[in-house]
Amino acid sequence: MTARRFRPSRLAGDAGQAFPIYITAVAGLLFLALALFAVGQAGATRNGGQTAADAAALGAAEDFRAQLRKGLLDAIAGEQTWEDLLTGRGFDPLHDPCDQAQWFAGENDADVVDGGCVPGYLPVSFTVTVKTRKAVGKSVIPGTETKHATARAKAVVEPRCTYEEPAPLPDPTGDGKGDDGKGDDGKGDEGGKDEKPVIDLVCEGKDITIDPEHLDLFPVAKDLFSVHLAD
Repeated sequence: MTARRFRPSRLAGDAGQAFPIYITAVAGLLFLALALFAVGQAGATRNGGQTAADAAALGAAEDFRAQLRKGLLDAIAGEQTWEDLLTGRGFDPLHDPCDQAQWFAGENDADVVDGGCVPGYLPVSFTVTVKTRKAVGKSVIPGTETKHATARAKAVVEPRCTYEEPAPLPDPTGDGKGDDGKGDDGKGDEGGKDEKPVIDLVCEGKDITIDPEHLDLFPVAKDLFSVHLAD
């Protein structure tokens, strides 16, 4: 009886040739997945940096707004010129609002870079640049373990209110005292002290009255000035 020789099937040969291709494809897909993961890491770091920059810029602007409100209150109480303060002009804050920018950046795991908090005027603004404390981390992309994200944001302080000085009262008598019987020195005929006139503001269509005799009811800062991120 003649023995039959075993011959490998063609299918087995094809499978042997396809195996290296399969390994290469799997390796390529794995590398692509790791690369996409690295991109995701970089995006998350960048987003975190932008969040820190936004918070830092808003923190500086809101601190300036709070100081501006107090400056306006003090000027009205002291019978000083205050109209420019209502627009945010001519005000020198007691402490640097950029200190708040660094605090808010730190709370979001970032730092304001040197010279990275820049005030602007007309309208008042604060442009803040931060750098994340954490790097992107190790990945298949070289250099990411030392790569930090930087981001910039600008916050603006804008007045909400306008003021128009009231017209003087008519003086039909011609003696400089007007209808209320008070002279140009603001005192009546008996030399009594005149009350401070109220201040009427229009704040985005809403009427707000400030009574210098009752400054405990002075409007809050957000009613007088808006703070928002610039586009």
